[in-house]
Amino acid sequence: MASSLFTNSVTATRGCRDEVYVAAVPLTAAKGPAQLLMSAVYSLNLWDLQHFMVIIKPSSPPPNFQAIVFDFQPKDPENIYTAIEVLSGRAVTGTVLVRNLTKLPRKKCWFVGSSKLDNTVDLAMKFNENWETDLRVGHHDCRDYTNGLVEQLTGKKHVLEDLRSSGRAS
Repeated sequence: MASSLFTNSVTATRGCRDEVYVAAVPLTAAKGPAQLLMSAVYSLNLWDLQHFMVIIKPSSPPPNFQAIVFDFQPKDPENIYTAIEVLSGRAVTGTVLVRNLTKLPRKKCWFVGSSKLDNTVDLAMKFNENWETDLRVGHHDCRDYTNGLVEQLTGKKHVLEDLRSSGRAS
């Protein structure tokens, strides 16, 4: 179903290369003190305590949005029991999300390359279909998803490590 939402943008980009970005946002937590703590930690630029996602900016975006976000996170990230499971190192049910953006984030968003093929959104959707949704922080999480999807789309391996070591992610 989600693939049909992007058919027009994919068709419009034939012959052009879409741009691929990586973005970081605060980890999601239950509302209240936990959420305030996560926002504070994010503002300190602690690399390991951020949520990463992939953004595709079609070379000819449709008029109603500029980019498409792909990310992998716990199915219920604000649930206290999910947080306990994650913190204890256990696997939780994850979900791959796809949504439209009206504009690219201005902070913590890095261009990582152009797509190697014309059907970028279709490739990302196919990647999502095959992505195992058991999430385990440090073993199969948003970092693995971001690195894997960027490699699928651009051919670049270990993009998060490269961003971190190059200093571009500061």
